[in-house]
Amino acid sequence: MKQGIDSAVSLGKAVDKMGYKRIWFTEHHNHDAYASSATVSIVQHILANTEDIRVGSGGIMLPNHSPLVVAEQFGTLETLYPNRVDLALGRAPGTDQKTADVIRRSNHNGVFFFEREVRDILRFVGDESVQGEVRAYPGIGTNVPAFILGSSMGSARIAANLGLPYAFGAQFSPHAMEEALAIYRENFQPSAYLQEPYVMACINVIAADSMEEASLISASHLQVYIDIYTNNLSQLIPPTKNFLESLSQVELEILHHRLGYTIMGDAETIRRDLMEFQQTYQVDEIIVISNIYELSKEIHSYEILKHVDESFE
Repeated sequence: MKQGIDSAVSLGKAVDKMGYKRIWFTEHHNHDAYASSATVSIVQHILANTEDIRVGSGGIMLPNHSPLVVAEQFGTLETLYPNRVDLALGRAPGTDQKTADVIRRSNHNGVFFFEREVRDILRFVGDESVQGEVRAYPGIGTNVPAFILGSSMGSARIAANLGLPYAFGAQFSPHAMEEALAIYRENFQPSAYLQEPYVMACINVIAADSMEEASLISASHLQVYIDIYTNNLSQLIPPTKNFLESLSQVELEILHHRLGYTIMGDAETIRRDLMEFQQTYQVDEIIVISNIYELSKEIHSYEILKHVDESFE
């Protein structure tokens, strides 16, 4: 676990120097492949070890938490690191049902109160004029930027109703993206936080100096998706040669039908596929996940992606 956290710090420092806008950390529980169960602690640790990049949750799984406590935690972070904190909120538990039961205790219906509880958080971190009897200290007046995470029509409607940016999880659920983004854009209500729809999409990117290298290092990423859909989650594994040839027909079918939106290849391939993605979905911002086993190759993937991004400007 410590090695994973140290690697996250190294990656955070690297992408900070490259000029990336933000880095987010997820909330997952009851699995040794993830070290971000205490998401707010990881966010604080990365903030303390970087200089300019925005750091946030991607996201806080709100049914697991009290809105007041979330506001206090992120209000504290914003107080310590002004204008560098993001709060992205999701309505899934981030774990299996048994673990969710332990985390939530009696709050089994938290997912159904998601929109109301997001409004509570927005009030707690809002200006003095919107406060009630119960207040967040620190929190009031910090106006921590909030985002809605999702991969469904329901989350799209909630983001639109609230007038908040919508971050779609195409890294694992690309098939519903077109419809969800259309619903968000068509139903968006201007708010004090955002006047026009703002769409973010998360995709997988594996970039390398050659197609052969990208194909090799992508094996770790592909194994993640096989593990998810065979209920055999494991820590990220080293890549192996001829990975696809070693798979069963069932595993190949999983990759064919269940693989999240993934772009792999050299710089020219990445550039071409990103252009195609943008032409199709017209998003305002792309968030990238790179499941690459070796830290140096992961950092290099982000270097290649940054150069590709700058070529569009």
